[in-house]
Amino acid sequence: MQLETLETETGPNPTASIIFLHGLGDSGHGFAPFADELDLAAAGPVRFVFPHAPTRPVTINGGYVMRAWYDILAPDLVRREDETGLRASQAAVDALIARERARGIPASRIVLGGFSQGCAMTLLTGLRHPERLAGLIGLSGYLPLAAQTAAERHGSNHGTPIFMAHGRLDPVIPLARAIASRDALQALGHPLEWHEYPMPHSVCPPEIADLTRWLLAVLGPAPARGE
Repeated sequence: MQLETLETETGPNPTASIIFLHGLGDSGHGFAPFADELDLAAAGPVRFVFPHAPTRPVTINGGYVMRAWYDILAPDLVRREDETGLRASQAAVDALIARERARGIPASRIVLGGFSQGCAMTLLTGLRHPERLAGLIGLSGYLPLAAQTAAERHGSNHGTPIFMAHGRLDPVIPLARAIASRDALQALGHPLEWHEYPMPHSVCPPEIADLTRWLLAVLGPAPARGE
């Protein structure tokens, strides 16, 4: 599966990449304005990559066909998971990371992130990726295939910083599900920064501010040319 993408760059010759995965029923266009809200000038020019998920029938929505990284089989998100769909999208996201590597961005300067289903794909893929990434962003989502994470995670990303944030008023993915995911990751020793906000299934300005600070910390200053 080769994903179509929407891309934007904050300057010529990017030295870092942020791959951001949208949520159920959305597309890469939905989070494109996200690039303008993050002031990452101190980290140097950044390439933002916003892929579009493939279309598929979604069981919980009566089989309606929409963009989705995987099928949602039941409301609780846990007891019945679409492992086949998850694994296929994992491979497609890994291919996006490989493409950034081929374009000259080292893995240590690539951040993978996502919202809702995109958060789930970020945690699934990023923790299993064989090269250390700069960081993982999980907004308003959860950890999929949680019982398999300990056995399948790759040692290269045991210490990769994780930013997770969730709305206390989220009616789509309950806060308790996100907290359980946070606790599972922390129990495995992953360094994780956690935030809660008084919002529904969305993104808010204080979250953007916290994320900007975190991104500047994990990316660090712009590397000198030739490094």
